[in-house]
Amino acid sequence: MASRDYTSRRSNILDALVVKLKDIDGSGAFLTDVANNVHPRLKFWDEVVDFPALHLNAGGETREYQAGGYKDRFLSVTIRCYVSDEENATEALNVLMEDIETVVEENSRLKYYDKLNNEYNTQQISIVSINTDEGVLEPLGVGEIQIEVRY
Repeated sequence: MASRDYTSRRSNILDALVVKLKDIDGSGAFLTDVANNVHPRLKFWDEVVDFPALHLNAGGETREYQAGGYKDRFLSVTIRCYVSDEENATEALNVLMEDIETVVEENSRLKYYDKLNNEYNTQQISIVSINTDEGVLEPLGVGEIQIEVRY
C-alpha cells in the first residue's frame, strides 16, 4: 500500500487512544471500570447518562518543520472524565484520572494506523494539564486532561 506522509492522522490517533483507554476495566492495577464507556467525541456533563465515562476530542494541531523535509506534528487532545458517586465524587474522579494517567504514560509510543492501514507510532504523548470541577457538581464529578501527541 502507498503511504501518505503529509496527512493529518487526528481521527486515527484518537481511535487508538480510545482502544487503549478501554483497558481501564477495574482489573489489575486499574481501580475504575470504564471499558464500555469510552468515546471519540465530546459530550457535556448534562448529556452523559452512564457513569463513569470518558469522551475524547482532537483539538488544534501544529507542525514544526525540520531539515530534510521532515515534520513533527503536535496534536492537542482533550479527555473529559465524568463520574457519579453519592459518597465522594471528587475521590472517584481522582481515581479515574490516575487510571488515565497510567494508560497515557504506558502508551507514550502509541501504535495507530492510517486510512490505508499503514502502521505508525506516536513519538511521544505528554500530559499538559489536569483540571477538575473541585466538587462543585457533587454527586457528579467532571475532570479534563489535556494531552499533547507528538507524531
